[in-house]
Amino acid sequence: MPIITISREMGTGALGIARDVAKKLRYTLVDGAKISELGSKYGLTSDILERVDEKPPVYITAEDRHQAAYLNSIELIILDLARKGNVIIYGRGGQDLLKGMDNVLRIRFVAPFEERVEMLAEREWMDPDLARHLIRKSDHQRGGFIHFYFNRDWQDPLGYDLIYNTTKLTAPSIVDSIVAAAKDPCLKEADLTSRDLIDNIIVNKRVETALLESQEIEYLHFNIESDKGIVTLSGHVHSDGERKSALSIIAKVKGVKRVDDQLQVANVSAKMKE
Repeated sequence: MPIITISREMGTGALGIARDVAKKLRYTLVDGAKISELGSKYGLTSDILERVDEKPPVYITAEDRHQAAYLNSIELIILDLARKGNVIIYGRGGQDLLKGMDNVLRIRFVAPFEERVEMLAEREWMDPDLARHLIRKSDHQRGGFIHFYFNRDWQDPLGYDLIYNTTKLTAPSIVDSIVAAAKDPCLKEADLTSRDLIDNIIVNKRVETALLESQEIEYLHFNIESDKGIVTLSGHVHSDGERKSALSIIAKVKGVKRVDDQLQVANVSAKMKE
């Protein structure tokens, strides 16, 4: 069965629909609750998740690098679950994280702003002005997260296979439609190659996380490509010492069998000071 990813605007009722689809298909729903449940195994506390989940990193200070590493750890939770199959990835850029995989059904939920405000206010028993504030903040953060981390406009319809306006269709009809789409033979045929692709993404993320967490690497001007445990590392480092450190770090990463070194030494710092 294909992997399902869900992108949603706040106030569309997407979570309830996702739960119903997961129940009908007997899928695991990978949402905030599931990530929190597994977080400690990946070094993520509840405070860390509150601070970084679906929020864009900026890569400026050491703390920003930690944030980026934490985001990678969240993605590793998602990828490890996706590798097992039969999952719904709720938010967290799942459709972009699994880019290039043909067995992924990418879904987005939308609704007009004021109708989302009304829906959220009624559901949570809150003042409509507070609902407006929360929805604007959520849209800004989630849209910014996708733009910064995946370099894509989260409103671009071409990033999804199905888009639902939840004010026009009932939840049961949407659920039935998604369940039917998930059973499409084209998606099932693509399952055969999905595990190898996910394995490559997982190794990439592990390598990137290890480099982010290292104090020996000053900047991360790297391109990382993985194929069946062979990691090709290209880009720039500031010195031979930094190059050796990067290669040593990567060689110790779980799943790495060999490192193809295509790094170039470029003293960028000195040039920037001129």
